[in-house]
Amino acid sequence: MKQQYRAIVSSDWNECLAPSGPFDYIAFTFPELLPALDDIFQNYTGNRATLKDAMQQVSALLSRPVSQEQMDAYLDEAFRIYTGVTDLMEWCQSRKILFMLNTTGAVGYFQRVFFKKLLPRLPVISAYPEPHFPKEVSDPGQVYPLWATTDKGQHTEKVARKLGIPFNRIVVMGDSGGDGPHFKWGAENGAFLIASMPKPSLQHYCRREGIQPDFYFGRTYSKGEPIDHASEMHYNFMDLAGVISSKNV
Repeated sequence: MKQQYRAIVSSDWNECLAPSGPFDYIAFTFPELLPALDDIFQNYTGNRATLKDAMQQVSALLSRPVSQEQMDAYLDEAFRIYTGVTDLMEWCQSRKILFMLNTTGAVGYFQRVFFKKLLPRLPVISAYPEPHFPKEVSDPGQVYPLWATTDKGQHTEKVARKLGIPFNRIVVMGDSGGDGPHFKWGAENGAFLIASMPKPSLQHYCRREGIQPDFYFGRTYSKGEPIDHASEMHYNFMDLAGVISSKNV
């Protein structure tokens, strides 16, 4: 991160920038675990269980860890992102805005994504540290291990302080209650909050904590409404470039 950045976009990944969940690669490899994985995911994104507890439950279900070859097979078959996400990342880079993924997704997933050039290589990410595959030159320059959802705000703050970026030049993006603590940190520190494809769990968290997101983007879901990835793909994330610019970030 030697380049001088002037702002940060710190964003969740799953169902925020991509129509996928953090356990999809596990369900792809072990499809019989899908119902149990879905229950675990709903519990921690709804803040009914900690990330640590959720990951321990997932580990207990696995007969063996997902291998690098199995992760590659999943990405070759199922990797998708929302329209314009790569363009937005490149737009940020061209304007000295650090785009930082800050997610409960696995670091090994992103290692292979960058290796396969499915996304532009990012200088820094915050991600769950397992599985972790052998290091490649395509790996992000720095990885902050994310053990709890409350780590998201702490990691955003660490990167901002390291780069000397004022907190009011930070954009925080998230979609679910698991991003609630990140939004709370952002609200307390003057960041610009974007609710991307917001789920009822994020809306509930924000109401409870008295947080008002600054901008809603994409499909906003009501309680009990099924996720509609087809309609989500009609939104173009490059539309957020104008929103970010207008806030002088």
